Amino acid sequence: MSDQILTGAQTILKALADQGVEVIFGYPGGAVLPIYDALHQQNSIRHILVRHEQGAVHAAEGYARSTGKVGVVLVTSGPGATNAVTGLTDALMDSIPIVCLTGQVPTHLIGNDAFQECDTTGITRPCTKHNYLVKDGNKLARTLHEAFYVARSGRPGPVVVDLPKDIQFGPAPYAGPEEVVHRTYRPQIRPVQSQVERAIELMAGARRPIFYTGGGVINAGPKASELLRELVRETGFPCTSTLMGLGAYPADDSQFLGMLGMHGTYEANLAMHGCDVMVNIGARFDDRVTGRIADFSPGSTKIHVDIDPSSINKNVTVDVPIIGDCAEVLEQMLTMWRERRLKADRRSLAEWWGQIDLWRRRECLKFNQPLEPGSTIKPQYAIKRLAEMCADRQAEREDVYVTTEVGQHQMWAAQHFPFYQPNHWMTSGGLGTMGYGLPAAMGVQIAHPDALVIDIAGEASTMMNIQELSTIVQYRLPVKVFILNNQWMGMVRQWQELIHGERYSQSYSEALPDFVKLAEAFGATGLRAETIDDVEGVFKTMLETPGPVVVDVCVEQMENCFPMIPGGAAHNEIILGPADKAGNQTSEEGMVLV
Repeated sequence: MSDQILTGAQTILKALADQGVEVIFGYPGGAVLPIYDALHQQNSIRHILVRHEQGAVHAAEGYARSTGKVGVVLVTSGPGATNAVTGLTDALMDSIPIVCLTGQVPTHLIGNDAFQECDTTGITRPCTKHNYLVKDGNKLARTLHEAFYVARSGRPGPVVVDLPKDIQFGPAPYAGPEEVVHRTYRPQIRPVQSQVERAIELMAGARRPIFYTGGGVINAGPKASELLRELVRETGFPCTSTLMGLGAYPADDSQFLGMLGMHGTYEANLAMHGCDVMVNIGARFDDRVTGRIADFSPGSTKIHVDIDPSSINKNVTVDVPIIGDCAEVLEQMLTMWRERRLKADRRSLAEWWGQIDLWRRRECLKFNQPLEPGSTIKPQYAIKRLAEMCADRQAEREDVYVTTEVGQHQMWAAQHFPFYQPNHWMTSGGLGTMGYGLPAAMGVQIAHPDALVIDIAGEASTMMNIQELSTIVQYRLPVKVFILNNQWMGMVRQWQELIHGERYSQSYSEALPDFVKLAEAFGATGLRAETIDDVEGVFKTMLETPGPVVVDVCVEQMENCFPMIPGGAAHNEIILGPADKAGNQTSEEGMVLV
């Protein structure tokens, strides 16, 4: 161990530097001023001053998800810590590695209701992977290194380190990360070979197989996505993805069925319902994917690959559980498949693809956009045209990153903006956090200063963390905020229309700002597209304008997002459009394989 004695604040920054931290997203306050003073005296770590602590965590999420690194947050005690709770819960639900440093009152005042005191470890215990309260400066360095290990290892997640002010001021001997080995937390990376063998045998004997992939593939790193692509092509099986897994498998590949779940494609959902062997790689059987559990993929043998043992049999009972890192498991599967020269049954697979092609002919994502001058813009068209205008950049290997807020626009983006590689799609999946997209885009842009970063947003979600436009302008971040403005909380209104008898209770926003003027007030560029005539020029201007841009796209107000599986329904009870009625959607094609 090093004999070097630093103050706690200095030890914190040295530990962060040794962990490879380049950026901290934070907001100062009395309980973290020693750390901010130490920050002022160094140049290796950049600090981004956000306008709200929730924004800090979402920005760190965007940074982490687009880079694969651990995002770092620094907030003060009391309200600083409690304001971070939504972001921490979001990171926990979506398995995002975050280390959040929170200030705390001096140790002798803990429990005395001191100014800006709260029980941070107690409050954040349910919404973090782990948390720490440091009461001994001798353990500070080890705790910080351990926090990074826990955040990034196994199933990633957020970790809180609560730092009393006297610990920051006092002496804290430094120990490097190489001296820290966690005594008990050792996630299982390599799978049990016999379980992989069972899975391969089932796959080889399948008549109607499907790969069901999730965010775990992306969390396992670029290698996992490459191996997934190899295995899918080697087997010839169809592949679908959760919202969180988009980009792990290229959207333009003929074997990709699109997104699965509540607003997934007709072909993906019916293939899941009718498959006989399901290979789940890195997904957690979320309720928005499974629908009614009793009728979820009722005739299939289920294989589940996940690094988190607690996810196995948590929601859906599976036949072959495989605990391990997705990249490790995929590599073993691919190696075994090739070594044993396994092939799927060609006739059965051809019949299965024939059935899938029938479902594809329904063109479930089709929409009708009038092109006459003065026509109202359909939100699907706005996203599809935006994607087409970004396609040239993607083809030329220029990075295009998309974040979203939460609501109809989020689902339309998942449906109509294709992704071809991992880590380029950032959205709030598990928690569904309105206000996520703008600060997340900020974090992505910090990580990738030369990339095109677009926040596809709704006007209601945009208002949740609109203050972060100030941060974006301060740091000259060329984020593009693409608002689909229908003046409603769109997904709430859609459910009220379809499920609650068109009783639109508190879902209409009657006092929205002028987003063009608001953008200009913050120092950004504001643009507006009001009809179909404006789309080409306004979108082109947005993409070509340097610096931050806010685009107010006025879209069809009462447009609904389809396909849709009503809450608690089965995959074959999917609604394709307004003419469908809940509970009566199963076509003859959908019944073929039940």
